[in-house]
Parts: sequence; structure tokens; C-alpha cells
Amino acid sequence: MYQYQRIFTIVLDSVGTGSAPDAVAFNDVGADTLGHVASAFDGALKLPNLQKLGLANLRTAPILGIPAVQRPLGYFGTMTEISAGKDSMDGHWEMMGLPVQQPLDYFPNGFPEVLLTKIATFAQRKIVGNCPASGTEIIKTWGQHQLATGDLIIYTSGDSVLQIAAHEAVIPVSELYRICTYARSLLNGPTYTVGRVIARPYVGTGPDDFTRTAARRDFALKPTGPTVLDKLQAAGLKTIGIGKIKDIFSGQGLTQTYHNESNTDGMGHLAQVVTQDFTGFCFVNLVDFDAMYGHRRDPLGFGHALMTFDQQLGTVLPNLRPTDLLLITADHGNDPTYRGTDHTREQVPLLAYSPSMTAFDSLGQRTSFADLGASILENFALPAMAFGQSFLTKLK
Repeated sequence: MYQYQRIFTIVLDSVGTGSAPDAVAFNDVGADTLGHVASAFDGALKLPNLQKLGLANLRTAPILGIPAVQRPLGYFGTMTEISAGKDSMDGHWEMMGLPVQQPLDYFPNGFPEVLLTKIATFAQRKIVGNCPASGTEIIKTWGQHQLATGDLIIYTSGDSVLQIAAHEAVIPVSELYRICTYARSLLNGPTYTVGRVIARPYVGTGPDDFTRTAARRDFALKPTGPTVLDKLQAAGLKTIGIGKIKDIFSGQGLTQTYHNESNTDGMGHLAQVVTQDFTGFCFVNLVDFDAMYGHRRDPLGFGHALMTFDQQLGTVLPNLRPTDLLLITADHGNDPTYRGTDHTREQVPLLAYSPSMTAFDSLGQRTSFADLGASILENFALPAMAFGQSFLTKLK
């Protein structure tokens, strides 16, 4: 019999909890997504459910308005990333036992013309942009031009991504996906190896009301080796992905998936899955923290999204079974008070809770995100992978 029949992991996309030990290598010293969001609220940020689980206990620096509790409901700690990058793909792959050990290509000066020419020829459209930029700013700059000409807007960031923004009235979503699929085929190596091609549809009539839609889709590099998801699925266990999990793993190792329209929609999907009878693993990504508030450098929006999540978490917790384990973490940081608009290299929270727990304790500073996947494998009596040290035996 397994220690836990069902394991749920919620990734609060970009909710880092302070600079990682190697932050200097990423020019991210001083970044602290969680701490700086709380400071922006001047004590008014309230996350009672996360607080009860030990959110403020897992770090030495205080979280303004959220004091540590004397007896958390479960276990708490942090995880440190060992992957070469700080993108969502790196973080999620590492959680599933497959850290990205070699840096992927990124393009701080824009993409090479030879690559753009191939995309333009395939799409039969000219290309504009071709620079690192915020997604909202690039469509303010080039959206009207695209409406008039039909040109593709291509841009990037500090991560290994190629993003294509397209107004749905000019370039239908199906066409955008087709172009992104082609671009993906050019970026799998050996000349260029890029983590994600991201379709960014938007609507609106002008710069002040252009709005990106939920039809975003990530076309990720296929996993370069087996992951925890693959091992679970091969063992006959159910593997459920909610949100962009399907995109990040190119659908591999997943038996059931849900597309999220928003964080709230994603938590609704989780609430639905919690009612299902299964043995296995449910992996949830909530991307709004990152896409809507982190990259847009909006600490107040970020905090309000955290409070909304916390309220929904409060409706999920009572429905967990004694044989369930809930893990809450993040995949990187994206400090909305930091310079630039890119992800930040940070440690991430690790909260572990089950209604059956009779104790609480610190899980310490885990030396790899892969410790999460190692714990899942040990729970289901499956062989360990090359990376990760399980913390399962600590959970009582």
C-alpha cells in the first residue's frame, strides 16, 4: 500500500521566495518575489491558508503582514534550482527529475535573419519586432502596424523563448499555431535549441485596449529523457496535467489534461479532480502570477492574485482525503518590483500537507527541485532517477 494514494502538486508560477545562492550568475541578487509583493501591500497582504501551511515559516526573512505560525499544519521548506536556466520549462522538468544541464540558446539581440527568413517564407508574412520585450509593450508598439499589414510580431525575453504575437482578427489562432509549430521544428537543434515557442494571440482595436487572450499556447522542446511523469504512466498510475503542464512536457507522460483560462479556472479544474477516484499524480500550473503580473511588473495585481488563490485553496483543503498529499511550490521567481521584465533566479517555496499528518517540521533547503519528483517516485515504490533526494520519510 502506498503512503499516499493521490499526490497533488500546485506550481504557483513565478512565486519565488528570495534570491537563489547562484543569483549573482543571473544578475538577480536581491530579487524576492514573495517578500516584495507583501511589502507593496504594506501589511495588507493576507494569505491565511498558505500561512497555516507554513508559508512564513519556510524563510528567515519576514513576510510583511504574514507572520510565522507556531504550529503549521504540515511541512515547509525551500528548493534550490540546479538547471542552467530560469524558465518555466527548466523548473518543471527539474521537478520531474530532468534538470536542464546545458544552457539553451537565447537571443538578447534578436533572432538571426536566416531563422526569421525561414519563418517569414513559411508564413508568407513579413516579420517585425525581433527584440527582447514585454508582451504587452510589444503589441502596443506593433499592434496597429499588424492590423494594417498582417506582419508577424516576433519577440523574445531573457529566457530561451521565441514568441509570436498575432491579432486574432488578422491572423487566426489556427494559423498562428501552424506557424509556431513550424518555428518549433527549426529550434530543436543542433543549430538552434530553444526551450519554448509561445503563441500569443490578442484582440482589441488599438494600443490602449489590446488584450492577450487565453488561447496562448506553449510549444516546448520535447523532454530530452524520461521524466517522473513517464515513469508513473508506465507503471499504470494516472497522471493528470492542469494548465500549461501539457505544453511544457509536449503531452508526454500524461493520461488526462485540462486547459486553463485563468488561475481561477485552474483551481476549478483541481477542485473537480479532487472529487475523482484514482491512484496517481495531479500536476497543476497556475500561470497568471507570471504572465499577467510578474512580467508586467505589477506587484499589486500579483498580490491580489495570491489572495484569490488562497481563498480557492481554502475550498480545496477540506476535500482532501487522509490518503492524499498536497505539495505547493513554484518554478522560478518573477519579482514584480525588480528591474527589467524577466524571470528572477530565486529559491521556491515547498509546502507539504495531508489531512493524515500528525506532526510538522522544516524540510530545510532542498538542493534541487528534483527532490519533489524523487519523493513522488518513492511514494509509488518506483526506482529513483539520477537526480533528487526524496523527503517522503520525513512526512509523518
